[in-house]
Amino acid sequence: MQDVYYSPENVHKQDLFQDNVKPDRTAEDLLFQVMLDLGVQLSSKIKTKKVNEKTVYFVNDNYLVACFDQDITEETITQIAKEKPYYFVMRDSGFASDSVATNFEQIFTTYSADTVRKVL
Repeated sequence: MQDVYYSPENVHKQDLFQDNVKPDRTAEDLLFQVMLDLGVQLSSKIKTKKVNEKTVYFVNDNYLVACFDQDITEETITQIAKEKPYYFVMRDSGFASDSVATNFEQIFTTYSADTVRKVL
């Protein structure tokens, strides 16, 4: 993750919309970081599936599901939510639009209310 901690006098509006992930990081880098943050063993079984042409990682079956692609639509989020993962993680910059970001929580509330959701 990039250093995004600023003192209030150094914050500019454009800083609020920058991606907080270092540009040279791969999806696998992000996945392993999330696994470490959540206490998931790096030796866990990881499957990769395509959901609406997006790469989605399933760790220990549905314990952790993560997608770090761009332009993720409501349809993709709905299909992931229907898998009922314990954790779901995605990038903040991954939402296809503001309406998808707005509806994200409601989609999970509808299909998998118990899923712990994290947006990087």
